Amino acid sequence: MQLVSPDIGLLFWMLVSFLTVLFLLRKFAWKPILNMLHRREESIEQALKAADRAREDMYKMKADNEKILVEARQERDRIFREAQDLKEKILADAREQSKKEQMRIMEETKTLIQTEKNNAVKEIRALSADLSVRIAEKLLRRELRNDQQQKTLVEEMSNELNLN
Repeated sequence: MQLVSPDIGLLFWMLVSFLTVLFLLRKFAWKPILNMLHRREESIEQALKAADRAREDMYKMKADNEKILVEARQERDRIFREAQDLKEKILADAREQSKKEQMRIMEETKTLIQTEKNNAVKEIRALSADLSVRIAEKLLRRELRNDQQQKTLVEEMSNELNLN
């Protein structure tokens, strides 16, 4: 029964051993262990705060990215509309320029045709006048072989033209 009921001497030495170990642990190990636990707790707390800040920054960056995407889409749409407007303006200007050029060419062509027509009419008149004179000359040579016929014809023509 010695195991169940220990001796006073054994209890004394166990108590002295326990207090010695407790003193040594408190003197040399307790402060470093507590300091290490405090540092560990602080580092965990700082890591959690950093994670929270990182999460907040991530949400802000996500919101900023979405805002930038929206602005980029709006800018893209604006640039696209401006390009469409510019394209339409350039096409309209080209059509207008083409119409002006077409009208100018048509006017030049009409003028050229009129000039050519006038020249052709003048040439035809000149040719017909020349032919008329030749025909008249041949006719007069046949009919006016003597001087008396020529004088009579000249007097008739003078009377018709009111030269007398």
